[in-house]
Amino acid sequence: PSTALMLAIPARLAGCPEVVLCTPPRADGTADPAVLVAAARAGVDRVFKLGGVQAIAAMAFGTGPVPACDKLFGPGNAWVTEAKRQVAAMEGGPAIDLPAGPSEVLVVADAGANPVFVAADLLSQAEHGPDSQVLLVTDAPALAEAVADELERQLARLPRAGTARAALESSSIILVGSPGEALEVSNAYAPEHLILALREPRKWLPRVTAAGSVFLGDWAPEALGDYCSGTNHVLPTSGAARHASGLDVSAFQVSITVQEVDRSGLGAIGPCAIELARAEGLEAHLRAVALRLGAAA
Repeated sequence: PSTALMLAIPARLAGCPEVVLCTPPRADGTADPAVLVAAARAGVDRVFKLGGVQAIAAMAFGTGPVPACDKLFGPGNAWVTEAKRQVAAMEGGPAIDLPAGPSEVLVVADAGANPVFVAADLLSQAEHGPDSQVLLVTDAPALAEAVADELERQLARLPRAGTARAALESSSIILVGSPGEALEVSNAYAPEHLILALREPRKWLPRVTAAGSVFLGDWAPEALGDYCSGTNHVLPTSGAARHASGLDVSAFQVSITVQEVDRSGLGAIGPCAIELARAEGLEAHLRAVALRLGAAA
């Protein structure tokens, strides 16, 4: 239901004339009622019981009752992310929002961080799926050891412990020499979620150059961003935060430029166009302006 809200609310704010939502059916063949309520409250027009790659294909090209859509939004696993990339690359295919694949969190923590909180934040993303990746980067060896111990304690109480443990197998705790070096590691990785569990987190914020969403201090768990802190949880993954931002209202809009030129305006800027057209060797461009300048004289 949280993703239904994160997608449908900005779509409605942007004024989209039709919003279609696909949600995978449960084992009994029904849609999750919480997703249906969220979709209804957020103004979704139609809901289809479809998930995975097949939902991407249906919305990309249209099939049966599912209409072909102009743009596909929303996070997914590696298969969904690849399907979005492929349909967007096809001639006449839809656009997509951003690469929003398996979940990631990177925690930069100093010696004063609470290992219980840090472990909980790592596990909150690890439980998404076995292909999630969670990283702790710290300059405090004692904290690293405490977090590793705490991960085991908290795993024992998680219903999705198997999923989280599988994700942890491809995750890491990285020791560095300073918070500054930790942020260099973070910027190179460009995480989907970045938690600055530092004593002066806002002081270090200007050093962040690549991250989907940043959480400052010990009292800002990433889970708030997933649900109710006001930011969107559809964020770039797999290093895409170097060039892409998280989902917002503008992603559902297009910008159309308009120009209206009168005689005086043509006289003012026409010579500039002629000069550039001449430099580029585009005689027809030049003539389209020059002929009008002659007529306006």
